[in-house]
Amino acid sequence: MEPFKTLTSPVAPLDRTNVDTDQIIPKQFLKRIERTGYGDFLFFDWRQTPEGEPVAEFVLNDPRYKGAQILVAGKNFACGSSREHAAWALSDYGFRVVIAPSFADIFFSNAGKNGIVLARLSEADVDALLRNAESIPGYQLTVSLEAQTVTDGRGFSARFEIDPFRKFCLLEGLDDIGLTLRHAAELDRFEAAHDGAVWLKAK
Repeated sequence: MEPFKTLTSPVAPLDRTNVDTDQIIPKQFLKRIERTGYGDFLFFDWRQTPEGEPVAEFVLNDPRYKGAQILVAGKNFACGSSREHAAWALSDYGFRVVIAPSFADIFFSNAGKNGIVLARLSEADVDALLRNAESIPGYQLTVSLEAQTVTDGRGFSARFEIDPFRKFCLLEGLDDIGLTLRHAAELDRFEAAHDGAVWLKAK
């Protein structure tokens, strides 16, 4: 997992509330066994018509937001089922930060384990960011995980809260496997001692 310190990026505004995980990554794409390749299907049913034509007005099809690594959305983002694929799809597409007034609890955990910073801001702040991203060409935000701030260089500044342990993992780029491997030497010693004890007992 790539460490996260500070990111400055264009902003993609998704002015919708109660975006659920089936909208983020529809169920028909959950058959894959890899964690990669889901970005192509992010918001699939919103990005194209039933005939397979791109929906021009949808934010991810708008060339103004090409390359955005920060997504701003309405409250209760990623509600619904607990599928971790939602975090995989957002990450695989290229989003490293999602800003919203609130997130579903399970998604909040899944996102952190996949290197995505979730910043909870007030509804008023989120509304201001949505309006700015929609009306200001090339609008960018800077998200500092170390300072826990969101700024735009135009006067907007807000602070978000994050659990200290999750912050540490994101700063260091540690997922669950990475956390375990930090104790590899101790695990090796334990395994060697355990194997030795089993061998002696078997004699």
